[in-house]
Amino acid sequence: MISIDSVKLIETMLAPGIMISACGLLLLGIHNKYSIVVNRIRVLEEEKRSLIPGFVEKTLNIYQSKRLESIQSQIVRFEYRVKLIRNVVFFYTLSVALFVLSSLSIGLSYIIESRWAESFSMAFFLAGMISVLIGIIFAAREVWKGYEIVQIEVQESRIPE
Repeated sequence: MISIDSVKLIETMLAPGIMISACGLLLLGIHNKYSIVVNRIRVLEEEKRSLIPGFVEKTLNIYQSKRLESIQSQIVRFEYRVKLIRNVVFFYTLSVALFVLSSLSIGLSYIIESRWAESFSMAFFLAGMISVLIGIIFAAREVWKGYEIVQIEVQESRIPE
């Protein structure tokens, strides 16, 4: 039969485990976004390469020239977005590591009955939560930057009056 202490220990270790699962879901979503942004950069780079010969030979019409400028502007912003996404992935991954350490230190504090191990488990858990918060801030900045890129695309596609 499982003792009450064992049940309490398992319950205590579940909180970091739940956060590990939550961060896993966040990582899954942000990895998908990363793939989309990287693919968009590749598509824009390919389009840019197709316009460069005309730019060098000065045979681009006004719309092609504007498109080339727009592509350049978008690529710069997409590069910034990729860096933001990299930061999101880093902080979400760091938080998973901190939650694992928190869970392990909870188990360790039970085995060795030490206050310092309990303090470490709380510190790891709080650091993990802070890391998730920092990742969310980077994710919000990335969404904002994505909106700016859409604005560039919309402005470019307007038909002159």
